[in-house]
Amino acid sequence: MQAGEEAHSRDSQKHGGIVCAGNFIVDRVHTLSYWPEQGNLAYILHQDLGVGGGAANVVTDLASLGFSGKLAAAGCIGADQDGEIVKTRLANAGIDVGGLLALADQVTAHTHVMNVPGQNRTFFYHGGANDALTDAHISPPTFAKAGYRLFYLGYLMLLPGLDRIDPDGRSGASRLLEAAQRAGLTTCVDFVSSEDPEFAAKVGVALPFCDFLIINEMEAGRATGVIVRDAKGNLIEPGLFEAGERLLAAGVTKGAVIHAPEICFWFAPGASPIVTRSRPVDPNDIVSTVGAGDAFCAAVLYGLHENWPVERICAVAHGAAAQCLAGATATDGIPNMTVLLEDMQELT
Repeated sequence: MQAGEEAHSRDSQKHGGIVCAGNFIVDRVHTLSYWPEQGNLAYILHQDLGVGGGAANVVTDLASLGFSGKLAAAGCIGADQDGEIVKTRLANAGIDVGGLLALADQVTAHTHVMNVPGQNRTFFYHGGANDALTDAHISPPTFAKAGYRLFYLGYLMLLPGLDRIDPDGRSGASRLLEAAQRAGLTTCVDFVSSEDPEFAAKVGVALPFCDFLIINEMEAGRATGVIVRDAKGNLIEPGLFEAGERLLAAGVTKGAVIHAPEICFWFAPGASPIVTRSRPVDPNDIVSTVGAGDAFCAAVLYGLHENWPVERICAVAHGAAAQCLAGATATDGIPNMTVLLEDMQELT
């Protein structure tokens, strides 16, 4: 049997699949000696190179979790060295990169992440090809015909070509998600924590075409106008209940999942919310919080694809996020799903 036939045979044995569309970014993480004042010099003590963005992180995490179905990436990159880095990293993880379009007139999106140990990170971002992505660049029916089941889109509010509301009141994201639903794919959506004053309006037009929404508590607050943390940073749980109900009322069809470091709320139409609390993580074990939300989301997609009970999905999702905290980049530290399931059994 030839190599191509062997690959086809392996793919044919895989059940279903998840396509992750949206942001693909090359991250250069610089660990600094200190944060300098303007005009001063700081040493770069260490550098890490990673591939990030909502779609890139989630699809990579799914591969690390050992997802047995097909995985594909869809979006735009530049026809440049960074674009090759993205494709190579994903392809080496067994992810189909045929849906990544290299735009000759754009550079690949990239971020310079400045990290001072013990302090919050600072991000310098250039959108490049991500900013050029529109619904015309992705064909959901192609993935549906290939046997994929779930269509993830992330991050809304960091994809201007999809976020922009057109004169007809629709956005590229709403059209893309509608096309995915019509093709028979289950749509799953994530946001980024943007300060855009039009946040609620832009995400709102996409919600009626979203089967599952997987977002953090601050994004839920911005999408609904509900205050979810008090002035001291404490979680306002009644506010999260209200936010979840508002998201369902706005059109989310099957489930709104709101996660925070402390807790997860799973809202579904006609059912009482399911609440699961995370276990504490020793602050000394936290290398970086970047990517923890994506790890949570990847585990949710894994469980949705496998039709697991909500409680099981939330438990492993909390576990995946906790494991991610120990990694330097957004996708480091993600174990195989068997590890998360074993860990979950030990805690029960």
